[in-house]
Amino acid sequence: MLSTFLINFLFLLIPFVVYFVFCDYRNLKNYSLTFTLLASVTMVLCLLFPIHLHSGFIVDLRYIPFILVGLYLGFKNILFLYIVLNICRTLIGGEGIIQSFLYSTLVLIVVSLCHRKFKQLNVKPRIIFGSVLALLNVLFYLFTLQFQVPDNKEFWMLAINLTSTYFIMSFIIFSLIERILQNLRTREKIAQSEKFHVISELSASVAHEIRNPLTTTSGFLQLLSNSNSISENDKGYIDYSLQELQRAEKIVSDFLTFSKPQDDLLEETNLIEDIKYAKNILIPYANMHHVQMKISFHNSLHRKLNTTLMRQCFINLFKNGIEAMKDSGGILCIKVLEHKNNIIIKITDSGIGMDEQEILSIAKPYYSTKNDGTGLGMVIVYNAIHNVGGQVNVESSKGKGTTFTITIPV
Repeated sequence: MLSTFLINFLFLLIPFVVYFVFCDYRNLKNYSLTFTLLASVTMVLCLLFPIHLHSGFIVDLRYIPFILVGLYLGFKNILFLYIVLNICRTLIGGEGIIQSFLYSTLVLIVVSLCHRKFKQLNVKPRIIFGSVLALLNVLFYLFTLQFQVPDNKEFWMLAINLTSTYFIMSFIIFSLIERILQNLRTREKIAQSEKFHVISELSASVAHEIRNPLTTTSGFLQLLSNSNSISENDKGYIDYSLQELQRAEKIVSDFLTFSKPQDDLLEETNLIEDIKYAKNILIPYANMHHVQMKISFHNSLHRKLNTTLMRQCFINLFKNGIEAMKDSGGILCIKVLEHKNNIIIKITDSGIGMDEQEILSIAKPYYSTKNDGTGLGMVIVYNAIHNVGGQVNVESSKGKGTTFTITIPV
């Protein structure tokens, strides 16, 4: 029995480790599919190599990968495992096929309903939540089983072995996955921090040198455009040149903003004036795109911040939200609240939204979903929040809008 138990543990362990070690976890387009396929292989192997107890009962760990996929990836992915599970169980044959089908249907419904709540939890509550759900699953299974087998010593031995096995195995697997995910997030933060540092160094050394000739060139072109000796056709070319120079100056300005140190001009603020400033700046732009901006402020916490940089961050975020709704209009909701010792800013639009790959790429330098974007606006936001020890979280889906949640510790 011990050897089979260890083999089942290996079945549960290998696919998840293989995925996180050898697959590109950043390519989220194939993330769900690959993870689900590996979990289905694990589930089938658990079915084919069950654990034979001394009492004569046969148990397996099929529902551990089943619950894992449902909690982490949701209904669509667990539905695939549900189909694979029932096909495999039918091919194996024997008694209890109908009971297995009904039971797996119940687990499918319960786990799918728990998915949203599970995703909102932090690391430790996730581990406990997943392990307890697996334990409740096996307890309910034993409850249904007691009507089919004699209530004797052998049954209670089965109950003890099965509950302890499920809980321990689930706890280990959930802990392992959360640890791997945490390590990956830490690695991403380190890589992001290095990118910010490199860009900041480049900005400081290059931006000032570029801005001076740009300003001089722009001044002479403006003088030329006012000259009577220039034809209208040539003035058109000059206008194009000035537009491109303005775009170049915007890029340089973004670089300069990025390279400025955070520690100068720090002011005590609860962010209400900074939020209002950014809103007032963008009201004409919002009206032009039929977008309303609504502020809900419930924060009494203060923090020393570079208010100039924070205002720039809010302008970038608000402007992105407005542009996401420019085709259909809508409401840009800005909520500022306090939670424990953190200032929370939530910026929600009902615009075009982003897919998982776009969310992952949004903080990368020069990445932009807009044709005229420099790809530095969100980098400035992430860098500014990162430098004050804060976090930026993004929730979005195509066609349903986007919510940016900024957490600033006090």
